[in-house]
Amino acid sequence: MNHVVIMAGGVGSRFWPMSTAERPKQFIDVLGCGKTLLQLTADRFNGIVPDTNIWVVTNANYASIVKEQLPMIPEGNILLEPCRRNTAPCIAYVSWKIKKQDKDANIVVTPSDHIVLNVAEFQRIINESLKFTHESDAIVTLGITPNRPETGYGYIEADLQLSTSRYKELFRVDSFHEKPDLDTAKTYLSQKNYFWNAGIFVWNVETIINAFRVYQPTMARAFEELIPSLCTEHEQEEVNKIFPDCENTSIDYAIMEKADEIYVHPANCGWSDLGTWGSLLQESKKDLYGNAAIGKEIKLYDCHNCVVHTTEEKEVVVQGLDGYIVAEKDNTLLICKLSEEQRIKEMH
Repeated sequence: MNHVVIMAGGVGSRFWPMSTAERPKQFIDVLGCGKTLLQLTADRFNGIVPDTNIWVVTNANYASIVKEQLPMIPEGNILLEPCRRNTAPCIAYVSWKIKKQDKDANIVVTPSDHIVLNVAEFQRIINESLKFTHESDAIVTLGITPNRPETGYGYIEADLQLSTSRYKELFRVDSFHEKPDLDTAKTYLSQKNYFWNAGIFVWNVETIINAFRVYQPTMARAFEELIPSLCTEHEQEEVNKIFPDCENTSIDYAIMEKADEIYVHPANCGWSDLGTWGSLLQESKKDLYGNAAIGKEIKLYDCHNCVVHTTEEKEVVVQGLDGYIVAEKDNTLLICKLSEEQRIKEMH
């Protein structure tokens, strides 16, 4: 059976004041479309997995929000991390849990706070990747076709000469690269075999568990010891004991950069990680002057290239700004130059 794992434990601090530690951006209707990013993520897998095979790994503080926003998934499919330990322990925990219930599971792992504009194309790529991992011991990662020299993403270098015989759109990964400087990003863009690393993975449960055993034996042992308590009333108590001792590391460092059978499926599906206010402006509908207004009654006069997110206010009037963020949430108002948005983390 196919399963999807949604990682929803992040804090989204760059989107303050809309995103707070109490309610991070994955639980907010960022786009003003009537659904939160978490709900949109789950919707993307309609027809690929049944609701009973949707899993959410989140921080213990957000359990009630996940239940409220995804009432259709079983409560036992909401796995609670007692503390943040990056993506590797999170993926290890859910992998061992799924394996206990379905030893042949085929799994997609996705962040909860990204957007995809072309859902039909995304689903086609996911289905193709799931077929491949069902028939092989390979790990597949989605590589987003870059359309600009982006310095905010890691890159995947693919060998475009080496596709598989049956799956012409799957290519062997040569290497993973850290976020580049602008000149390097321009070089990557010109070379056609570099893709943005979206952090979306497809694998068979046996494949990923074996990878943990080979490349992260200490972490694997910890979760092997958890097996007897999985799906019992003692599970959370045992998880709370072992999780703080897990290495704080990403799945990229822990597995992806070490394993051999790694393939990339290039994807051109209108993806964005919505990591910044600037990316929200880029992905939102804009007026003739490049402004994006998300909220009920927003009036802009003589404004250019601004993003205004004021969903709780009855009426908002802004005049004379160029290249600004205006955002209000829970009686906190932010007015900040878009060019200075990296300083938002320091401001609160």
